[in-house]
Amino acid sequence: MNTTLFSTWQIKDLQIKNRIVMAPMDQYSAKDGLVNDWHYTHYLTRAIGGVGLIIIEASAVSADGRISQGDLGIWSDGHISGLQSITQACQSYGAKVALQIGHAGRKCECGCGEIFAPSAIAFSPTSKVPKALEISEIARIIEDFKQAGRRALEAGFDAIEVHGAHGYLISEFLSPLSNKRTDDYGKDRAKFLREILLALRSVLPCDFPIFLRVSARDYHQDGNDVGDMIALLRGLKGLFDVLDVSSGGVIEAAIKVYPGYQIECARLLREALEIPCIGGGLITEPKMAQRLIKSDTIDAVFLGRELLKNPYWALQAGLELGEEISLPKAYERARYL
Repeated sequence: MNTTLFSTWQIKDLQIKNRIVMAPMDQYSAKDGLVNDWHYTHYLTRAIGGVGLIIIEASAVSADGRISQGDLGIWSDGHISGLQSITQACQSYGAKVALQIGHAGRKCECGCGEIFAPSAIAFSPTSKVPKALEISEIARIIEDFKQAGRRALEAGFDAIEVHGAHGYLISEFLSPLSNKRTDDYGKDRAKFLREILLALRSVLPCDFPIFLRVSARDYHQDGNDVGDMIALLRGLKGLFDVLDVSSGGVIEAAIKVYPGYQIECARLLREALEIPCIGGGLITEPKMAQRLIKSDTIDAVFLGRELLKNPYWALQAGLELGEEISLPKAYERARYL
């Protein structure tokens, strides 16, 4: 099978028209977690621009779990209609839409008061010291994730992505740098994530895809690396369907970045866990993205900043690569230069 950047991608019953994924990127533009015109226009433009799968920015499962006051939210039924307006609009232009759900943990800067983490360890010397979560508080947050999954389903999303990366709460539980607990949630650092995934599976249809984003590397000798992440995730197989591979964010670290710098992590996780993986990291060139898919290195490529600069990257990539792509009728004249 000659899989290309513009081949369809099947995940359970979900068919995505190509292998181009818009990475979730916080717009810091919400008030009380609610969608506004900026979010609607921002995401709809990428759907018109040909992106196969749009992952909506991290939406907090609780008001005190926001990264900032400008985060979108999914902690209330009042958030459903605004999110639904985005999903319906994007789907009408052929894109599939997933919602990333998460909790900021010790990196919360929304001004809600007390912040929470697995252990009472600050993110940095200038950061606020979090409160170590009690078992009852952990149970409450797991229930928040469960209800967020229910609301995402009601809002018409095609999938959800659990945010287990970049040093936010789930990532904090996974990393030995931030999880110093001596109870079961410390002895088994994947326990918190496992219980979230199980809670979500209990309210979502069996054919509804769950994506999981992780940081494959902590960039610290005492933190997680790819091998550690493989060991942590191996016991969770069957609870999620696609792995979205990123890196860093648990601590302040100098990271050497270059086009595709996270691809090797994705390749290793994909091979070890035998699960579809999305990879990326500063990818801008269509030929590079095509090569990664055709070589069977990853299953799909995510783009972040490049799609902020150019919402029509997917259309331009298709034309550049000589693919038979569908253009919106109003843009059809752009096919011929």
